[in-house]
Amino acid sequence: MKTFTYIPRGVCSRRIDISLEGDTVLEVAFTGGCSGNTQGIAALVSGRQIDDVIARVEGIRCGFKQTDCGSPRIRAG
Repeated sequence: MKTFTYIPRGVCSRRIDISLEGDTVLEVAFTGGCSGNTQGIAALVSGRQIDDVIARVEGIRCGFKQTDCGSPRIRAG
């Protein structure tokens, strides 16, 4: 299992922790942001292939901001 941490900028969430087993998302945990939305996203992506998750959320904007909320570039934690 590999765990990655992403520190987003310009959005409500302050931290995103992602656990992967091979190409599969095991768990996603958000710090900050709307609890209902982040729990929903975490539940929807758990158990999915990472490329499928990226393809589905890539390009989703954060309100009127130019921030791409859906496809963070993760770094090893």
